[in-house]
Amino acid sequence: MRLISETGEQLGIMPVGKALELARERGLDLVEVAPQAVPPVCRLLDYGKFKYEQTKKERQARKKQKAVFLREVRFRPKIGVHDIEFKTRRIKTLLEEGDKVKVSVLFRGREITHPELGKELLERVAKEIGEAATIEKAPGMDERRMIMILAPAKQPRATKES
Repeated sequence: MRLISETGEQLGIMPVGKALELARERGLDLVEVAPQAVPPVCRLLDYGKFKYEQTKKERQARKKQKAVFLREVRFRPKIGVHDIEFKTRRIKTLLEEGDKVKVSVLFRGREITHPELGKELLERVAKEIGEAATIEKAPGMDERRMIMILAPAKQPRATKES
């Protein structure tokens, strides 16, 4: 097997027994890093420290990620014009924050016999929002409600001027 030292220096090709003996002398572990290579590549390192640093890097990466939430805004088929405008503004702010928005129209009683009203309402909302969002899931029925899912539009990053 090919052996690499803890500093990254190539120690050459040697048998497994000799590599294990060298690892014990230095107080390190012998870790196989590329088993599919010919000959396999092993490295001398402190495995406990390696795992600790790896989890630390993963934790840092998770801190930098932004969680995308699915928020819901509900409408009714017989909603007023002002209420539509108000809820549409609310949807825009949620999208600007980076969240996905589930827009749903709830049908009660005999309202379910007119699903076209819900579809028109969802299309109107999508038209008013315009370029701020992309339709991830087109309007469709889900039991007694019609649902449309909007995702924030990918905006090009503004370049900094110095």
